[in-house]
Amino acid sequence: MNNILAVANIVIKELYRRKDFYVLFILTAVITLALGSVNFFGEDSVVRYLKEICLLLIWIAGLVIAITTTARQIPAEREHRTIFPLLAKPVSRNQLLFGKFLGCWLASGMALLLFYLFFSVVSGAREHELPLGAYFQALTLHWFMLGVVVAMTLLGSIVFAAPSSNNTITLLVTVGILLLGRQLNKLALQLSEPLQTIVYGVYYAIPHLELFDVRNLVIHNWGTIPWLIWLAALGYAAVYAAIFLGAACWCFRRKALN
Repeated sequence: MNNILAVANIVIKELYRRKDFYVLFILTAVITLALGSVNFFGEDSVVRYLKEICLLLIWIAGLVIAITTTARQIPAEREHRTIFPLLAKPVSRNQLLFGKFLGCWLASGMALLLFYLFFSVVSGAREHELPLGAYFQALTLHWFMLGVVVAMTLLGSIVFAAPSSNNTITLLVTVGILLLGRQLNKLALQLSEPLQTIVYGVYYAIPHLELFDVRNLVIHNWGTIPWLIWLAALGYAAVYAAIFLGAACWCFRRKALN
């Protein structure tokens, strides 16, 4: 566990030494504050649109930070030839991957926390109330969803050689699931065999990341979801993250590092 935590600590420090987070945070803040200063509609409508845009920017920034941070971990270690002394410490391959996963996930969570704190300040200043329960659920569901994305990106960094390819493929797959995941079963009904079975298989096999998107509850102040459902969603994310991380460990143990 000490080895895993040491690797994770390095990853967290690396994120905050790079400019990615700061650029995305400043862009989100500037766009949100600029739009918040315009009053085209009634006050209630402005607040809803402002919250919607701010949360959309937070989701985009969260995905970019999680994917780009994770995708460069293993390739950078191989490129700089630091992976060989690291594995000789001794740090096993599994410990290295678990440490990278934990570091990227915690770093993404810290970035999300700052984004959601900014969102709370902006929405609280407009609405003069803070539904902390709904915000907490939105933050934790978003963070656990990113855990699945981080594990999926780690697997991709082992399968694909270049970080750019991994970034592109993982981002496309993630966005595709978020936009189309819930529609695949409806699409399958319109297809003939064997395509119908294949699409149904994909529908039941993929992690349904769209289930973690509760932005509408926050935007329209619909309150919290039942806490047992929230807990089940976290467990669902943990299972898929474990599956992808286990597959990454299996592939990494069998991959030559020369």
